[in-house]
Amino acid sequence: MKYTLLLVFIVLLLGCNEKAEKKRVPLTIAPFSTVDTLAINDWWNRAENPIINLKIARDSVIAFGIYTVSNETLKLSAQLYPLYPEEARNVRLEVEEAGNWKEIQTQTINDIGWSALFRIEDWDTTKDIKYRIRHGEKAQFEGLIRKDPKTESEISIAALSCNSNKDRGMRENYVRNINHQDPDVIFFAGDQSYDHTEHTAAWLKFGLQFRETFRNRPAITIPDDHDIGQGNLWGENGKVSKTNGSPDGGYKYHPEYVKMVERCQTAHLPDPYDSTPIEQGIGVYYTNLTLGGIDFAIIEDRKFKSGPEGKIPQQGPRPDHIRNPDYDPSSIDLPGLTLLGERQLDFLEQWGASNADALKVVLSQTGFCGGAHIHGNLENRLHADLDSNGWPQTGRNKALELIQKAGAIHIAGDQHLATVIKQGIDEFGDGPWAFVVPAIVNDYYSRWWWPEDEKAGPNPNRNTTLPWTGDYLDGFNNKISMMAYVNPESNSKGGGYGLIRFNKTSEEATFECWPRYVDVTQAKAQQFEGWPITVSLKP
Repeated sequence: MKYTLLLVFIVLLLGCNEKAEKKRVPLTIAPFSTVDTLAINDWWNRAENPIINLKIARDSVIAFGIYTVSNETLKLSAQLYPLYPEEARNVRLEVEEAGNWKEIQTQTINDIGWSALFRIEDWDTTKDIKYRIRHGEKAQFEGLIRKDPKTESEISIAALSCNSNKDRGMRENYVRNINHQDPDVIFFAGDQSYDHTEHTAAWLKFGLQFRETFRNRPAITIPDDHDIGQGNLWGENGKVSKTNGSPDGGYKYHPEYVKMVERCQTAHLPDPYDSTPIEQGIGVYYTNLTLGGIDFAIIEDRKFKSGPEGKIPQQGPRPDHIRNPDYDPSSIDLPGLTLLGERQLDFLEQWGASNADALKVVLSQTGFCGGAHIHGNLENRLHADLDSNGWPQTGRNKALELIQKAGAIHIAGDQHLATVIKQGIDEFGDGPWAFVVPAIVNDYYSRWWWPEDEKAGPNPNRNTTLPWTGDYLDGFNNKISMMAYVNPESNSKGGGYGLIRFNKTSEEATFECWPRYVDVTQAKAQQFEGWPITVSLKP
């Protein structure tokens, strides 16, 4: 509480002291003394930032805008570079009407993260509308709010995740390919930032890399563990984590840091289904977005999930890694363990029962099974990884039952290993289809699908040359049917992105998986082996 009050005081001080000197004595703020040097404090007196150049002309201080429109409500976040004390703390939103620009809203910039949110109800979704965000006299960012494509027979979504900091370069191939394929919406499933304590700089870098993909179309961004500064996250309803690596559950860093990350990445999403904060005042963002006759449920895999340490028998050197293939999977599926939490299960129940005419899609951070055998390097075989949503099994099955009941498919990221899996709950194949998309950059921590016996499972996919498809039990004894996978020996080291096309007439979804360095503008461009895959969305 005392840190929160101190932060509020500092924000007011920075925002109101218009005549402050740029070389004043630095302010020391305990929660941010080692976390995010650009979110607050005297950023201009610090060393050059290794992630992004901050010495920009002041007519370029608006880095990007990112938006969604759902149920005739526009939500648009403006992301700015850090501002000097004397610079104005407000931004303006303008739209073009009959060739003239009209200001429709002004919002205050939050010094903790340098973002501002515009929210406009009764938005006209029947036409394309040009917008621009303005700061001061010269800084601006222009884009297009697209009309709702509800009359189109096909709706598409591009899906990406895991933007490794091992490659700081621009993402020209992705931008070219995605804009050429022209999806109706773009989804970033998490780990937009791998810089842990420097989210502001990394988020700005992400925006510069990808803003030309979402300047003129809606975008869904959700943070994962690395975004909020942790290698793994079991949120446990917002408790404070106290052990190294956080396997005890909870959040490592100050709640104001976590709230800043979620504000920058998710404020532009439709309003939460239930906005009640969790512990430490951390917010939630799980919600749904309707676009073009598709109803997307956006859920938070990690926020309510139980941490394994001290709750289950440890089966390896780490509480979250099971290396004993002879262990009893039921010994770790214990009463009281949580995956999505009752709040999100209630949401999925309500969402699945509503809007019956729409095709349904669930978007989240990671997959509901253990879809990888080898982690990091070929010597590191894990029997099961508790960071996946394959555990706890009871929570996994509850989630899949609701997704299947809704007639939905599941799209996620996180695994650095692209897969298409038909989930099984009681029997093989009785659950929903799931597409986990590849990492944007897969040079950091690769994973492999590589059964130890190197044999195909029963009912293999006959439409691919991939050797290890068919029915398997994962390390938690969950039933999965592997249809396609991209090991890192593949093109682009397995890096790339997914594109999902929804045919509303046939009620089918086609999964496409494109390598990072393929040029889709060329006639001979090839997807990864095993793709495309078309699945039915009919009950």
